[in-house]
Amino acid sequence: MDSIFSGLIQALYLLVNGDAEVYEVAILTIKVSGFATLLSVGIGVPVGLWLALKEFTGKRFLLSLINFGMGLPPVVVGLFVSLLLWRYGPLGMLGLMYTVWAMIIAQAVIASPIVAGLSFAALSGLNPKLRLQLLSLGAAEWQANWLLIKEAKLGLLAAVMAGFGGVVSEVGASMMVGGNIKGETRVLTTATVMEVGKGNYDIALALSFVLLIVVYGIVALLTYLQNSGKRDSI
Repeated sequence: MDSIFSGLIQALYLLVNGDAEVYEVAILTIKVSGFATLLSVGIGVPVGLWLALKEFTGKRFLLSLINFGMGLPPVVVGLFVSLLLWRYGPLGMLGLMYTVWAMIIAQAVIASPIVAGLSFAALSGLNPKLRLQLLSLGAAEWQANWLLIKEAKLGLLAAVMAGFGGVVSEVGASMMVGGNIKGETRVLTTATVMEVGKGNYDIALALSFVLLIVVYGIVALLTYLQNSGKRDSI
């Protein structure tokens, strides 16, 4: 218990005193997970909308793949992405291995099925006649889809939060494709694992608390947006 308390005190000390390395790692964590979440939203929400609105052969199979992807182990994703980006892999000529972009790609692959699955659930919960009513009132296809997205805002923000939570907390894929390089690809999760490996549990606890503070701040912002959207709909 004392070690946890001392870790919290050290985390606050590092933040208050503006430790350059901790801030650098924290900012990189936000950038990588933020870009990965945005990319997954750009992929997942349209896929969820398409699945919610369309009926076609193989839809259940595709949904089962998305549900399977929601529980895909990050280390497996890291392995496949690294094989693609490795020097002799299909995308090796891009030179993305052990870069921030490799981490963003791996995290986006992890988060996209989560966002797609929860977006499908949110949009499927709407009245199926709503889209037909919008089209009958003269709305264009894209206008009707946009209004449906706005109507399902609460559920879609929950999907975004789940996607962000899935990537900001993962470590396996980031270690495999990023390499945990100081000043380049080291984020809070990989830094914590490294410090544990070195036996520096006090620093590892401090970094863990910094990660929790960062995650809580972002989730609190998204929760505020979610609740403000709820009030607007009343």
